[in-house]
Amino acid sequence: MVRTEQGDNCHVDADVTLGYEYDDNTGATTLGDDVVVRAGSIVYGDVALGDGVQTGHDVLIREQTTVGAETIVGTKTVIDGRSSIGSNVSLQTGVYVPSETSIGDNVFVGPRAVLTNDPYPVRKDVSLEGPTLESSVSVGANATILPGVTIGERSFVAAGAVVTEDVPPDTLAIGAPAQFESLPEQLVGTNNLV
Repeated sequence: MVRTEQGDNCHVDADVTLGYEYDDNTGATTLGDDVVVRAGSIVYGDVALGDGVQTGHDVLIREQTTVGAETIVGTKTVIDGRSSIGSNVSLQTGVYVPSETSIGDNVFVGPRAVLTNDPYPVRKDVSLEGPTLESSVSVGANATILPGVTIGERSFVAAGAVVTEDVPPDTLAIGAPAQFESLPEQLVGTNNLV
């Protein structure tokens, strides 16, 4: 294990692995103040968790990932490394975040949503490119977002949607494959996850 730097008032359950070493040059795992890491979780080296981050149980956060302040990483969520997660984000139970993904601030990702980063799994050797979820995006349960797709600010991806192309800001994406509609009035605005 590599070294871990913890801020004040952190709580790390006994059955947690911090600083999992993934190569000979693995750097420190850094926890801000008031971080909670629950049992069964594994946090690799070269991960930085901001102040107030909380994990559920059995979370995996791989290398070269930053997670912003006051973010919740739900039970059995996997963040597969080399990703940036903003502040005040809520990743609900069982979310999959692949490597090379960028998530802005105040984003909600519903249970079992899947983000992807490989357009041709095991068929072609291509660079991986995760999706980008801009600030105040909401993603419903069981939605799937394909590689390289950008979900524009304040957009809403409906439960079960399969998003195959960029979603403009302030747009509702619904269906499989997702079609775009204007946001209904009750969905207009930003997320309030504080």
